[in-house]
Amino acid sequence: MTQLPLRAQLASVLGRTAATLSRVTGRGDGSVIGGRVGLVLEPDLLKQLARDRKLALVSATNGKTTTTRLITSALTELGEVATNAFGANMPAGHVSALSANKAAPYGVLEVDEKYLPEVLDTTGASVVCLMNLSRDQMDRAAEIWLLAQKWRRALSGKPTHVIANCDDPLVTWGASTAAKVTWVAGGQRWKEDSWSCPECGGPLDRKGADWACRECTFHRPEPHWVLDDDAVIDPRGDRWVLDLQLPGLANRSNGAMALAVAEAFGLHVQSALPRLREVTSVAGRYTTVQRDGRAARLLLSKNPAGWLEAFDVSNPSLPIILSVNAQGPDGRDTSWLWDVDYRILRGRPVYITGERRLDLALRLDVADVPFQLCESFTEAFNAIPPGRLDVIANYTAFQQIRSEFGRAV
Repeated sequence: MTQLPLRAQLASVLGRTAATLSRVTGRGDGSVIGGRVGLVLEPDLLKQLARDRKLALVSATNGKTTTTRLITSALTELGEVATNAFGANMPAGHVSALSANKAAPYGVLEVDEKYLPEVLDTTGASVVCLMNLSRDQMDRAAEIWLLAQKWRRALSGKPTHVIANCDDPLVTWGASTAAKVTWVAGGQRWKEDSWSCPECGGPLDRKGADWACRECTFHRPEPHWVLDDDAVIDPRGDRWVLDLQLPGLANRSNGAMALAVAEAFGLHVQSALPRLREVTSVAGRYTTVQRDGRAARLLLSKNPAGWLEAFDVSNPSLPIILSVNAQGPDGRDTSWLWDVDYRILRGRPVYITGERRLDLALRLDVADVPFQLCESFTEAFNAIPPGRLDVIANYTAFQQIRSEFGRAV
């Protein structure tokens, strides 16, 4: 990288100092406050830190943090990689990530869907990975059709290489203005937000993985990469068994996207895949924590599509704790609970907690799912006999639970 201007160097140093103080005093990991301090001192800091690096931006409603981690692991085969590993996915977090590793020639940044146009314009990233769009934090975010429209406008006229999931019609529409697109058939289990054509509003006809608008020419493009059960078929027709340590179909889809991004960086599947297999947990997700004879696996789920994937990973023979908050990072509107089909939990011991446990209790009662209401996670945890259990929590509830176990990573 070229030398940063003096003002940018000072902003970067003071930002890292603020981040360190935040960690030392136990206020957080410093990934946000450090970037905010840097941006106050030098508003152009993100652009300057991004200069001369090859960057990938990763955006989606679900799976951003995990896919960012997988891509980062793959690209370490090429050299040092700067990344926002713990999900601080707005410009302040990006500044912190790039400032923490100024010498890294590569960067992989998770980006909030709403901020993608701004971050792409600022950084000039050469690769963008787009995976899925569904309802999330409706009190904060716009309708997802509007987000896809913002993506279209942001990508139009730019030389960016886009890696996009062609099984999601909204992602396909959002990516289709890009100069170069590599299409990945990564799957789409949650279809409730994409039954209408984003181009004309007409109904989408679906047959297996294929989809097409009944009233205009908008249709699923031919994929270059295909997720085929437990394997990925690359553009040359070669089939590679993923064999990831991260569980579930969603993570196999994340792995397929990561391999396509790695190849866009010039890294062949044969070199990238072993690196993906090294990832065992992501910012606490899928980690198993132990206490008092109990082993709890931690699963994060923030919206209806995410709960569907969490149920896929969860073990139906085990007790389960569900925890829901409604703080700012979660979105304060919990009406989305009614879009989740909780009947899959019938027949297993269910314990519910979190700040909005009564909202969740009503939803389970209507779904005819027996449960035990608990005042705290600790109460729920102690109510379960020793052995294994699953925990599904939304964002701030998940972070609180991680803190109880020393923020297991």
